[in-house]
Amino acid sequence: MAARGRTRWWLLAAVLAVPALVLVWVVVTVVRAATSDYPLGGAPEKVSCAQALKFGGGKLPKKAYDTRCTVQSWMDTTYDAEFRMPRTDVRAWLSDTYPYGPKPGTDLCDPGADLCVNMDSAETPPPPGAHADAVTVNITYEGPDRALVRFSAFTV
Repeated sequence: MAARGRTRWWLLAAVLAVPALVLVWVVVTVVRAATSDYPLGGAPEKVSCAQALKFGGGKLPKKAYDTRCTVQSWMDTTYDAEFRMPRTDVRAWLSDTYPYGPKPGTDLCDPGADLCVNMDSAETPPPPGAHADAVTVNITYEGPDRALVRFSAFTV
């Protein structure tokens, strides 16, 4: 038992440390949220392009190159793929990949795209077996021999 008149400093220090630690935690959390592009998680991660296109019911063209593919998932899941392919093979690849999809056109394309396919409604849904609720494919011709394909498949 402590002598009369003596304070238990360790007990007082512990009681005062709890609010200080909570304050430090709050400050760190606020700073992290303010400086992060993904404060709640779900940053893009690299994946194989075969996996990305399969999510949208497609297949990577045999002559594709310069491939870059990612998945981003938090509340929804989005697979993005970007690759180049021979320009002359674009329409054949689209018709083989999405035989029951809409015809490639120029309506509702991303800015700068020369051709696109959008499967994002009840009239034009993604193909059977796709895990995505919507699929968009935008093609930009980069000269007479090459096309840049930007593919996105996502849930909503």
